[in-house]
Amino acid sequence: MHHFHYTADSLQCETVDLSAVAQLYGTPTYVYSAATMADNYQRLVRSLAGLDVQVCYAAKANSSLAVLRHFANLGAGFDLVSGGEIRRALAAGAGVKTSVFAGVGKTESEIKLALENEIFAFHVESEPELARINHVAGKLGVKAPIAIRVNPDVDAHTHAKITTGKSENKFGIPLKHASAAYEACSRFKNVRIRGVQMHIGSQLTTVGPFVEAVEKVAPFVAELQAAHGIEYFSLGGGIGIVYRDALASGAQAWWDAQPAGQCPITPEAYGAALKSLLAPLGLKILLEPGRFLVGNAGALLARVEYLKRGANKNFLVLDAAFNDLVRPAMYESYHEIVPLRRDTTRRALVADIVGPICESGDCFAKDRQVQEVGEGEYMAFLSAGAYGFAMASRYNARTLAAEVMVRGGTFELVNARESFEQMIVNEKVPTFLK
Repeated sequence: MHHFHYTADSLQCETVDLSAVAQLYGTPTYVYSAATMADNYQRLVRSLAGLDVQVCYAAKANSSLAVLRHFANLGAGFDLVSGGEIRRALAAGAGVKTSVFAGVGKTESEIKLALENEIFAFHVESEPELARINHVAGKLGVKAPIAIRVNPDVDAHTHAKITTGKSENKFGIPLKHASAAYEACSRFKNVRIRGVQMHIGSQLTTVGPFVEAVEKVAPFVAELQAAHGIEYFSLGGGIGIVYRDALASGAQAWWDAQPAGQCPITPEAYGAALKSLLAPLGLKILLEPGRFLVGNAGALLARVEYLKRGANKNFLVLDAAFNDLVRPAMYESYHEIVPLRRDTTRRALVADIVGPICESGDCFAKDRQVQEVGEGEYMAFLSAGAYGFAMASRYNARTLAAEVMVRGGTFELVNARESFEQMIVNEKVPTFLK
């Protein structure tokens, strides 16, 4: 569910007219719905009611300080994958005492930063990383809480670039080697075994892979509980969202109209499938969702620069580009693209929707049917709250977009558009070229 909808043919976020946002702050601009994030968070927690659940929001999906603070206020910790993300959580006033530090390449300085700020646990990806954590903890005179990431070799049936739970992926330690890894871990003086973690991929649209993974790993979790007294089992994230028909899917009626068994995964279905498998373990359950919490909570606003008509192809050229939203170029991903002012009297237009970057890959959609629009009108990319601004770049010397958060009928700029001066502030021409 989300809070983007048309009211009197004007696209709104909650009760804010998005045309007003575009006119005030310009474009490209990301807009986030605080109510959608809160609804998604609360539905996920309720789906596992009765269990001791800690949601650790995956900050890599969207690490805006406003987004991080919003989730912290709701009760979330964070799934953090770099020293920069740890610092962003701290800068948001959130702290990291209920958060986990994941990632396959943790540096000594990042490990030190996490320990100094009392991270809840490290999710360890390899034996060399375990040795490094032990070494850094020893120098600080503390014991580092850890959980080993177990790779269950489960096919998540998702895009090849976002699957993580197969044996050929770089993540985690194979389940068959995990017992030995924990045994080795118990011999390190400066670490404390706290839990076990898994994560099989992103944008899963059915519960089957989650069930398969939990069923494979649960017996091992029970063994660890007996042998090492672990406190928690982390399931990772991966719950998918709606990208196609995203506007319609904001309404309950859309969900109710879907054929049985064909509706996208919901937190309720997720909880119903997993609760009976998790309850007998009697452990704290960590969830690490990212996209599910913020994906449908965000939209990217863009301005039409030109409608370029050709003999065999039309091109709708926007001021947003793949430096602002790279997912279509990187993953061939689909985003619904709609006008901020809907006019059912206009003709339909079939066009490639593209950006201004000098690359053929700067194309958001091919042969997409939209309402005919012209120069100066505004469009919105829906389901852009995850891996949008977080993956943005300055390619073609384009400044980073602005970010706005909406709550009810109010909206506020939470990240001003980058200026050219800010873009080059750390650069200089060397003296030998002057």
